[in-house]
Amino acid sequence: MPGQPSGQLLDDLALIDRFLEMMAAESGAAANTLAAYRSDLRLASDFLARRLASAAPDDLARLGTDWAPLARATVARKAAALRRFYAFLAEEGHRDDDPGAGLPRPGAARRLPKSLAHGDVDRLFEVIAARIARIPANPLDLRLAALVELLYGSGLRASELVSIPRNGVSPDRPFLILRGKGGRERLVPISDRARAAVALWRDSLDVGSAWLFPGGKSHLSRIRLYQLLKELAMQAGIPPERVSPHVLRHAFATHLLEGGADLRALQLMLGHADIATTEIYTHVDSSRLVALVNARHPLVDLPRRRA
Repeated sequence: MPGQPSGQLLDDLALIDRFLEMMAAESGAAANTLAAYRSDLRLASDFLARRLASAAPDDLARLGTDWAPLARATVARKAAALRRFYAFLAEEGHRDDDPGAGLPRPGAARRLPKSLAHGDVDRLFEVIAARIARIPANPLDLRLAALVELLYGSGLRASELVSIPRNGVSPDRPFLILRGKGGRERLVPISDRARAAVALWRDSLDVGSAWLFPGGKSHLSRIRLYQLLKELAMQAGIPPERVSPHVLRHAFATHLLEGGADLRALQLMLGHADIATTEIYTHVDSSRLVALVNARHPLVDLPRRRA
């Protein structure tokens, strides 16, 4: 019918809406941020003749050329919106690849991901401990304990966590084999605490469940996972916007780095294809870097030359 959008347009718009829903749930993105992302994605869809979701790298190169007259900050914002959109499509299985690498990078500064202090993490686990200590234990509290132990103890992505098979975590195997972004497999260490928490939760699962964390007709949704963490944060007295699966993943990496882990080990555990991603993802306080140089540099023990 005249005036009706094409099927491809409906696909683009539907996927953009699902992406924005995820953004709102995951990071509590402000209304203005969501509106800017919606505008950028729809304009890009218009430019690519309603083929944004299926765009090839050459299409994105043309898009980058069209952005050339714009301010660097504007290009950085548009490119960031599209990169996150394509990462979402890849994670959700709508694409087998992620063409976001073909988008321009005008050199705008990247903000460090949010993290949590050790004390904040302790408060989350104190709330969980109080909940699972109740008699009789609520199975949903056992589920929450297993979810948070795996998020903070292994640095899993939200999509990886919710889709773990029922027997994916074995009580006698201290690691988990995951297929993450781009179909790459990696081995993830699982702590004794996390395996114990999973064992308690699994005992209360329906025998016929195919997933470790079932939900509806499939597994627990990422959005429901975000909601559970926001509720936990409120009970722990932490602003809900500061806690999400990604924040706990970053806390995992940051606290390991502070404890002496090297970037190469973190790269493998986080499943990053490029160690440059790990370098941005894992930050260390500047004060600790200064202390490290003062304590560990080989010149520290040499006598200073007199002028």
